[in-house]
Order: sequence, then C-alpha cells, then structure tokens
Amino acid sequence: MAAGAKMHADEAGTDEALVGALIRAQFPRWEGLPVTRVDSAGTDNAMYRLGDTMVVRLPRIEGAAADVAKEHRWLPRLAPHLPLAVPEPLGRGSAGEGFPYPWSVYRWLEGENLFDGPATDLHDTAVRLGRFVAALRGADAAGAPASFRGGPVATRDEGVRAAIRDLGADGTHDADAATALWEETLALPQWRGAPVWLHGDLLPGNLLARDGRLAAVIDFGGLGAGDPACDTMAAWTLLTAGTRGAFREAARADAATWARGRGWALCFGLTAEHYYRETNPVLAAVAHRTTAEVLAEYRRDG
Repeated sequence: MAAGAKMHADEAGTDEALVGALIRAQFPRWEGLPVTRVDSAGTDNAMYRLGDTMVVRLPRIEGAAADVAKEHRWLPRLAPHLPLAVPEPLGRGSAGEGFPYPWSVYRWLEGENLFDGPATDLHDTAVRLGRFVAALRGADAAGAPASFRGGPVATRDEGVRAAIRDLGADGTHDADAATALWEETLALPQWRGAPVWLHGDLLPGNLLARDGRLAAVIDFGGLGAGDPACDTMAAWTLLTAGTRGAFREAARADAATWARGRGWALCFGLTAEHYYRETNPVLAAVAHRTTAEVLAEYRRDG
C-alpha cells in the first residue's frame, strides 16, 4: 500500500517534498539526501527513506503523535535487553512546514517485512519471536506508560460486536462461532500481576526477516506496559497450528495468558478487517486470516 494513501478521515497528508522541507529546516546536516516513499500497510505512520541508511517516520493521525516521545525515550533503554534488532532513533523533529505533528528519523533496518515475504522457516520464526516476547516482558517496567492493548479486551466489546454483526451478515465470517468465542473470552479470569512491557502490535508487517530468518521488530507505537496476553496474538496473526506451540513455549505463556491472547487475536482480526477492508487491503487480509485461524482452532478444540 502506498504511503501517501489515506486510511483515516483526519489523516495528515505527506509526500517527498514535505519530508525534504522538514529535513532542510530541522536537520540541515542531512539536507540533500534523497527522499523516497516507502510502501507500507502501516496505519499510524507514513515512512520515507532518507539516503541509504535512515528512514523518516511521520504520524498519520494525532493519536500516533505521542508515540514519538515514547519511542525516543524507551527504545534505547530496551534495545540492549532484546534478542532481535529494534529501531534506533537518530533525530526527533517537531511540527513545521505545514505538518502538524512531531516526527522521527531512525536508522534504516534492512530486511523484508513478513507482510511481503514469508519466513522460510516458520518454526524458527516462532521460537525467535517467542524469545523476544519473553525478553521484553522481563525488562524492568518501572515508569512505563500503559500499552493501548494492555488492559482488558472487554473494553473493545462494542467494536467487536459491530464487526461480528456486519462480517457475519455478508458471509465473511461465522457470526455464531465468533460470538460464542467472544463470550467465552469476556468470561476469562483477568491479569492480576504487575504490568509488564509489551510491544502491543506484533503483526507480520512489524517483523523483518533477513535471509528468511526473523531479525528485527519495528513499529513500537504500541509500546507500553500491561497484561502480557496481547503479545501472544502473533500465534494467530502469523503462525500456524503446527508452530504455535513452539512460540508459546519460547514466550513462556501460561494457559490463562494464552486464552486471553486468543481473545485479543479475535478482537484484532474482526475489528481490523471491519475498519480497513476498503482502505488497507493488506492489513485486512492479515486480519481475515487471523479470525479464520482463531475460529478454526476454536472449532477443532471443541
């Protein structure tokens, strides 16, 4: 999906000329480097290559603007504790040149995101990603902000039920099965432990592979603390029935966390497909696949 395409009614427009103007005004040492739009299915930020070694990331919407300060504060602190590469902030820009939000320059991480190219060894990917989740969860979360997916999934009830209604009515998904699993999810015991670090958005587009092996995790806009369940969503957004067990073992997810994670996967799958099926077909396809995987497992497990 082109970075310039709009997915939200209140989205700020961006293009190469704007990025060049921002760089000239705020980071003159990088003036003259070529600026190239990066095709991305990301919903909160537009991205542009800056030369060969950097990337500019601009919030599309006001809700993503606060993530700039958060990432600049926390990513350098967390990176040494994580087994996969994460973005390295190089510059923090401010609103200007007609663009209303703060923005960032990061070091470019080489690799192909798993939206665009599947990993060659999904079992290896499951283990690597599970270890990343466990390492992030184990980092000191003192002072961490709350993750947008760190609380009870029940807060998404209205949106999930609307999605079930509409996607069931047009035959996209089995509304009865989705409703039954959602009701079971709402009845699950909730997290009672101390908040732990979460990425919050471990979708295929936020995972980079090099030579077919998972090497980096990007887009920490959802970074924060809370219930660890949402970071197990990758078991259904990316993995298969045959590789979920390896991820769960590496992530050290107990049965209750795993069950809540499946509920988060159902929530993401239904609501993302419902919202983005006209504006972001790549993400909508991932969401559709997620719901299908969750419901297939639910039927299989009885």
